[in-house]
Amino acid sequence: MVDYHQVRKEEYRVVGILVNPSSRAGSKRLGEEEDFSADCGREGVGLELNIAESNRITWTYSVTWRSSSVSFATRWDKYLRVYDAEVHWIWLTANAIVMVLLVVMVATALGRTLRKDIQRYNKLNQIELDDLHGTGIDDGVQEDSGWKLVHGDVFRPPKQSLLLALLVGNGAQLFTMVGFTIGFAAIGFLSPSNRGSLASVMILLYTIFAFLGGYTSSRVYKLFRGQAWKALFILTPSLIPGIVFATFFLLNLLVWARQSSGAVPFTTMLVIVGIWFLISVPLSLAGSWLGFRQPLPDPPVKTNQIPRQIPPAQGYLRPLPSVLVVGILPFAASFLELYFIMSSLWSSRIYYMFGFLFLCYGLIVVTSAAASILIVYFILGNEDYRWQWRAFAASGGSGVYVFLYCLIYWARRVSFSSWTGGVLYLGYSALLAGLWFVLSGTVGFMACWAFVHRIYGSLKVD
Repeated sequence: MVDYHQVRKEEYRVVGILVNPSSRAGSKRLGEEEDFSADCGREGVGLELNIAESNRITWTYSVTWRSSSVSFATRWDKYLRVYDAEVHWIWLTANAIVMVLLVVMVATALGRTLRKDIQRYNKLNQIELDDLHGTGIDDGVQEDSGWKLVHGDVFRPPKQSLLLALLVGNGAQLFTMVGFTIGFAAIGFLSPSNRGSLASVMILLYTIFAFLGGYTSSRVYKLFRGQAWKALFILTPSLIPGIVFATFFLLNLLVWARQSSGAVPFTTMLVIVGIWFLISVPLSLAGSWLGFRQPLPDPPVKTNQIPRQIPPAQGYLRPLPSVLVVGILPFAASFLELYFIMSSLWSSRIYYMFGFLFLCYGLIVVTSAAASILIVYFILGNEDYRWQWRAFAASGGSGVYVFLYCLIYWARRVSFSSWTGGVLYLGYSALLAGLWFVLSGTVGFMACWAFVHRIYGSLKVD
């Protein structure tokens, strides 16, 4: 059954095809040579095969043309209807309420506490602390707010500063690529029916934003007062992209070995490598060079020569509990959309709800930033100035929950006929979770960097 729509006189367009397969015993060819006319046989009488001898089968088809009022531009609408839109709105509304409460809590609690602390500290700097002995003011400052006590160490470069700068730079590149891709898809520039266009645009945007990734990594590394600039210039466009490409190539080798039609052709792989080295790498080097040449502003407070002793952390302030506590908040904001994305990737469904995905992406960014700022404030209050890696890891901890969700989705929704499918699923799930960790961690780090500069820039420290 072929549906057609009349555009104008003597001009028609096919807008739909409906295929009904059936087995018919009386199918036979009527014509000879170039005459392919045939008798399709009677419906309801199936063809039975004799396994003891060879069987002659005639494949036939018939076509029925049916006029349709559906226009060519809207031919995909019947497949792209938003199902369960009410569920999406309820989930997004609930997440938005949680996000607003979290942001309000951070803004009011921290804002009020920090304002009092800053006023108290600045007042103490104007008088001698010896004059306050016995009043309880100086003791109250130390008991209530330990974050001021680490002002001489809070901008001390972290360990493995080169690796952190590389992750933040690549995370900024991923962040902008994902944001622009979802934005273009949400306003209708990318059709959900053409999955190839979505992947092509993602590769194109990721290549263009290599300049931003190189610039960000260079600026962060310069703020850390790093010295291994050659390593930074080389590793920024090669470390994370190299890991992604190597993982993709190895998994694609398995598909090649199975002689599957779903394998990416070798020429396509060469094109990707060419784009990587001929466009992405030069743009990243240009961005890194620009970030290296630009001068840095002075930090709000000076760094002491001798590091301060760090008291032991308790409870949720320890590294692993803080990652698990903070990471679950961004994951909760993306849980529902992640289900539909996984269904699109592994259940052959078309993902079309980019408007919901755009709102969900905004919720993830705001939740990651607010939760990271909150945990960093508690860490600084515990007189622990090693906040850089903690901010990145805490916000990026949502990637751990993404990988665990992928395992649960595999156990409940997906089944593979061979071990190759399971390896592919685990490999791509680990890759997705790793990139999620880098992206979300970058959001948390940048938010905390602005927060730390803001609060310590308000202090008057001699």
